[in-house]
Amino acid sequence: MTTGNKKAAETADFSTEEKIIALYELQKIESQIDEINRLKGELPFEVQDLEDDVAGLDTRIKNLAAEIEELNRSTKQKKEEIELAKTKITKYEEQQNNVRNNREYESLSKEIEYQKLEIELCEKRIKEFTAEIKNKKKAIEESKTTLAERKIDLAAKKEELESIDAETAKEVETLNKKAETVSAKIDDRLLSAFKKIRAGMHNGLAVVKVKRDACGGCFNRIPPQRQLDIRMSKKIIVCEYCGRILVSDLIDEEEK
Repeated sequence: MTTGNKKAAETADFSTEEKIIALYELQKIESQIDEINRLKGELPFEVQDLEDDVAGLDTRIKNLAAEIEELNRSTKQKKEEIELAKTKITKYEEQQNNVRNNREYESLSKEIEYQKLEIELCEKRIKEFTAEIKNKKKAIEESKTTLAERKIDLAAKKEELESIDAETAKEVETLNKKAETVSAKIDDRLLSAFKKIRAGMHNGLAVVKVKRDACGGCFNRIPPQRQLDIRMSKKIIVCEYCGRILVSDLIDEEEK
């Protein structure tokens, strides 16, 4: 027997009324867990944001360091090109002393001029690389300062969150066990619908009582005949306005 079939067989022993009471009990348990999670407030999101910031800054610092390394290689290459151009100039100047005509002399002069322009261009590029390296080093220092601040904030937020988790861990564990026990009375299709409704409600309420002839979730009026059907607990009834599962205002007494 598959897990789904086994669960269906187990829940078949429970009446619709028992399943409705189980849903209501499960809602109360989940609401208690929600309340505990509310104690954490925005802390989990703040911790996640800070962890993302720290990871992002680490990556930025590594990228900047790699870019500086590449600029240093480019600077070294340009310096080598300058030395090569100087060597060529010296060679061409020596050749000029042994030329046989003006055409050869002019040709060598052009080569010398070209190498001088190459040196100027390389020197210009080296200045640009140097300025870029300076800016990137400054950016690294700023990022390191920000990173240190973020790490301090992260440690403080984590400590606060861990403190709340430690204080509430036992209670949450107990509630989760209760939720498992109660869920065993509810078939998978109904349990899935309960979770889907809960996920769509800002306050997490999927099951609500009828209060003063109205839905306890959206406060729209419930017709008398529908209220009677809800009290009889013969079938699952949902609010036609908000989609929440409706239970009798007397359900607490029925539970007892």
